[in-house]
Amino acid sequence: DEFISSPPRKTVRFGGTLTEILLKYEKGDTTDFELLKHQLSDPDIKDAQIINWLHEFRASVAYLTKELGQLVNILLKLPWLRRSREVVEEYLGFLGNLVSAQTVHLRPCLRMIVAQFVPPRITIREDDVDISDSDDDDENISANFDTCHRALQTVARYVPSTPQFLMPILVEFFPFINKSERTLECYVHNLLRVTVYLPTLRLQILELIIEKLLKLDVSTPQQDIEDAEETANNCASEEKSTEEGLFDMEEDEDRKGNKAVSPNLERMAHPLAERLDILMTILFSYIRDVCHVDGKLDINNTKDLYRDLVSVFDKLILPTHASCHVQYFMFYICSFKLGLAEAFLDHLWKKLQDPNNPSVIRQTAGSYIGSFLARAKFIPIITVKACLDLLVNWLHKYIDNQDKGANAYCDVALHGPFYSTCQAVFYTLIFRHKQLLDGSLRKGLSYLQSLNFERIVMCQLNPLKICIPSVVNLFAAITRKYQLVFCYTIIERNNRQFIPVVRSGTGGDLVQTCTNPLDSFFPFDPYILKRSKKTIDPMYQFWEELSAEDLEDLKKPIKKGTSEDEDDDFLKGETPQNDGVVEIAPHSYESNTRSPVSSIGSPADCYVPYPL
Repeated sequence: DEFISSPPRKTVRFGGTLTEILLKYEKGDTTDFELLKHQLSDPDIKDAQIINWLHEFRASVAYLTKELGQLVNILLKLPWLRRSREVVEEYLGFLGNLVSAQTVHLRPCLRMIVAQFVPPRITIREDDVDISDSDDDDENISANFDTCHRALQTVARYVPSTPQFLMPILVEFFPFINKSERTLECYVHNLLRVTVYLPTLRLQILELIIEKLLKLDVSTPQQDIEDAEETANNCASEEKSTEEGLFDMEEDEDRKGNKAVSPNLERMAHPLAERLDILMTILFSYIRDVCHVDGKLDINNTKDLYRDLVSVFDKLILPTHASCHVQYFMFYICSFKLGLAEAFLDHLWKKLQDPNNPSVIRQTAGSYIGSFLARAKFIPIITVKACLDLLVNWLHKYIDNQDKGANAYCDVALHGPFYSTCQAVFYTLIFRHKQLLDGSLRKGLSYLQSLNFERIVMCQLNPLKICIPSVVNLFAAITRKYQLVFCYTIIERNNRQFIPVVRSGTGGDLVQTCTNPLDSFFPFDPYILKRSKKTIDPMYQFWEELSAEDLEDLKKPIKKGTSEDEDDDFLKGETPQNDGVVEIAPHSYESNTRSPVSSIGSPADCYVPYPL
């Protein structure tokens, strides 16, 4: 009886104005105010009701002070995005009025917008248990994102200080790396869209994205990716052979012959590698779109983006050891124009030669120079020669200063940058010697002789003892073939002096060999993420495996009087098409030593016999 005799009042919805309700609330009468909150929170609220309320709120924003924050939060939770166009336009107008009149609500408004940067989740429950939780494949999701960006631009137009309040929120809402690929993809894509209309945030947003990508990259060692791919391929082969055995019929064979390529072939078997692949594809697309206007390279846009990316590279990439893929954003943007590649090399060179930089940074800069010169097809040989001149001259000056002093002995801790530079030079020569000698063999040999490798190899610092054996052996083979320097005597002496390290473990004593005392790596070793590698491969110099004839040819030195037009065939043969790509350098000489037998895509740890 009591319930029936006291029906809910409807004057709030159909009678009293919003201003009257808020004035009553200020005087302590909260009845209508509570009913208002209840009606705004109704999940079945109609479009017409939302429009009417928003129209009144737009005229009453002066009353929506900090004390009414709870009511504002209810308004910000209104399901406006998936409503009619009229509701969306009214809501955008309300947001503009609210933040311009009451900037105290700026943060909640920004948080509401950024929360919409990922697809909504659909949860199906049975008996209070979540049995399904997945992304909503709403076909209108792209239009919803467009509306979110309109809302953000509206707020930024009314409040100029929006960027400084927005950035911490963007960091806070970044999804964890174990979230779905779709969630990460949408959020990163929307962050990059923000940089278009809020350019002051571009550097910070790029830092945020690349920092997250870097965490994904170092959490996914290349060997783990290859192992996962190999396991997946083996399982697929077994399933296919089983199916063919069970259903070996003509119509099945016809169907298989006409079947299109499965999209699963582009999926990475490793879940984190799959996320990284998708996000790297988005980053490459962003770089391309920013740098090109109507299909043509825009120099000013490209220079501005290059500066931002170099800044991120210095802050995040250079101090990070053995990342595999993320650093390729620099490789990609440098491919647009030779001037950018030369600027990047000059930047790395300054890092390398500056004694005020930490030794590890100088060593890493040396690794980047060598790997970049060797792998980037877009760098012409004249630039390679200019860089070799700089590096080799620096090595000779270093030897002048050190070779007769108290520190003139082989020690990685003392001379790390020197050894890293030596390895960069050797590595570049291995990949580029054919081009250096192309055209006129006599002029090419004269240039290589002018570099005076013999002095570098024979110095007291003994770089052949420190550099990675695979690089040393191939460098020795090439320099012997062209009679530049005979390294094998030193290699033999170093091998005799080498003392293996014996460690005790539960399985007995283990003899470990220190094959990478520099703990160096080649940052532009083969890129193995399936989707995004399509962007990199056309401009990438793969290692061409040595045939038996090549190895035999390396044993034969060039005879004096050889025709100028005669050329070596050291890098002869086709690029290997193997799926497994292994880098030349181990990530750590103690725990991640790689088998040279499987080193495809980089020079294998091959041994070229030397004459007795």
